[in-house]
Amino acid sequence: MNLFGDEEFPEKNEIKLGGKTQTTSIIAAEILLSMDMGFHIPTRTQKKNMLIAFAERGFSLNRKAFDIVRLEEGDTLKSLNEIRRCFERITLYEIKSTGKENVKEDFTGYFFSISMAEILMAQNLHEKYRFAFVNTLTKEWRDFTLQEIYSKAKGIYPTWSIQF
Repeated sequence: MNLFGDEEFPEKNEIKLGGKTQTTSIIAAEILLSMDMGFHIPTRTQKKNMLIAFAERGFSLNRKAFDIVRLEEGDTLKSLNEIRRCFERITLYEIKSTGKENVKEDFTGYFFSISMAEILMAQNLHEKYRFAFVNTLTKEWRDFTLQEIYSKAKGIYPTWSIQF
């Protein structure tokens, strides 16, 4: 079985993450997938089934506000029933990536953005929604909740992004 259940593993240039996919995000996803730590990129069908399973538990998901999921060994996203069965052990992640040399191991000094959809998902899902910060040069990564990000933040600069 591959990372996508019964579906083919996408080629490197076919990995699609939430929102506008950046090269460093794709490399970061590949790094996380290679670590054998239970990370999976859900397919469109798997995301749809996840939306259903989470809604059944009273959680609203924005399919563009997470890139990758982490499962425990033996858990899969192959079907809606499988997702229901392992629901308590599913953690959603938004990837924040960088390819800059001057980023420290603990990401101190790293400037990044978080969308309102990501903030709302993190507030709604608590520990079930996390951020994977990945340095694509060093392959270092850190796992943070929204609360941990807030406590680590030296400054927060709200902005609005508008598309016509």
